[in-house]
Parts: sequence; C-alpha cells; structure tokens
Amino acid sequence: MARGWESKSVADQIEEGEPRLPERPADPDRSPEARMRREQLESLKLSRARTLAQLDRATSPVYRQMLEKALQALELQIEKVTSKTS
Repeated sequence: MARGWESKSVADQIEEGEPRLPERPADPDRSPEARMRREQLESLKLSRARTLAQLDRATSPVYRQMLEKALQALELQIEKVTSKTS
C-alpha cells in the first residue's frame, strides 16, 4: 500500500516540475481562411511571374497587348487579396 502512495507522490512531483505552457489564443494566420488567402496569393504571384517572362519574350504586338492586360488583371487580384489580409 505504501508503494502505491509513493509512486503517486513521485508522479505528482514530476507533474509539478514540468513547466506548463499558457493557453494561447488561436493564431489568426493559421486559420483555414488565412491559409487559403496565402495559397491564392502565391498562385497569383506565380502567374504574374510567368506572364512577365512571356511578355519579355513576346514579339507580336497583339500577343504583347494581351499579356499586358493579363498582367494588369493579375495585379488587381493580388492587390485585392493583400488588402484582405491587412
């Protein structure tokens, strides 16, 4: 019987010795909505980089105009997504 009490006391001492982490509120950057915005922003930035690369290589005036419009649209979308996070 004494042995049971002794082990319980040791377990209590160990538990008391462990530092307890304070409860933290949920990080807003880890929410599903924030993750989706980050992924959408990353996708838009990749599309923008690809469009810029194509624009550098484009020789046809019509194709360049199309790429410039696409670039403007991507920049507007990037601006909207970043304004939601601010």
